[in-house]
Amino acid sequence: MIFGSHVSIREGYLGAAEQAAAMGAEAFQYFPKNPRSLTVKSFNKEDAELCSDFCRQQGIVSVAHSPYPTTLTPFNENKREQVTASLLNDLAIAEACGSIGLVVHFGKDLFNDDKLASYRLMIEVLNEVLGQWQGVCRILLENMAGKPGAMGTTLEELVQIRKLCDEPEKIGFCFDTCHAFASGLWDGDNWGQVVEKGMELDYFNHLAVIHLNNSKYDTGSGKDRHANIFGHGYIKEVQFAQLFKTHLLENVPFILETPKEIVPHKEEIKQLEEKWGEK
Repeated sequence: MIFGSHVSIREGYLGAAEQAAAMGAEAFQYFPKNPRSLTVKSFNKEDAELCSDFCRQQGIVSVAHSPYPTTLTPFNENKREQVTASLLNDLAIAEACGSIGLVVHFGKDLFNDDKLASYRLMIEVLNEVLGQWQGVCRILLENMAGKPGAMGTTLEELVQIRKLCDEPEKIGFCFDTCHAFASGLWDGDNWGQVVEKGMELDYFNHLAVIHLNNSKYDTGSGKDRHANIFGHGYIKEVQFAQLFKTHLLENVPFILETPKEIVPHKEEIKQLEEKWGEK
């Protein structure tokens, strides 16, 4: 399996890659710019190219994550313009760094009296962004952690949104284990059914990355609260083991977004490698 974690770009993009390598990671995730801002960043292209070269030489996979304010269902025209410009900026940075994709959270329901309107808006925004994007880096739609039935919590939604976009080849998926557990998509005991549904929908052929997180709350809670993998959450080791034994996931990077102040990512990656790292 391919294990890694989220890292900081405080020391630049090359510094982020070097930090991942020092932890023994084979993959890493990073925010391409300030995670709390949609401001377009004028980035250091030489630093990004050095990051790309380093990752290629070391055999490390990288993936970018859009800033927290990014939403595919913007509530007004001004926000929509900000999101579009920010996503194009994120994609350009990720492309320069040699990353496989840009993780973007699934949209939220804005129209309680017409849920389909939120899906239509999401497709419009994706078409607007990807119609201007000519690179190979893809947007990776991430499943949400809402209560069962909330928008963005099913594989069907992710697959259908991709199909309905003008350029589906520019879209892939990110599967978050905590989000899936919180929403009830994966309750810890139904992984076989999740795999069966994913194969039926052709989900796994477009799955690019997995966010590997335990959950501080039980399945169906709807709460997005990450916990460390071993002994710190409701998802048991035997349940995680089912994922690591799934041949469809053998070349998909597992990225930790767990609380590093409780268990340092370097230590957690080592634990994962020792238990499930055999190729």
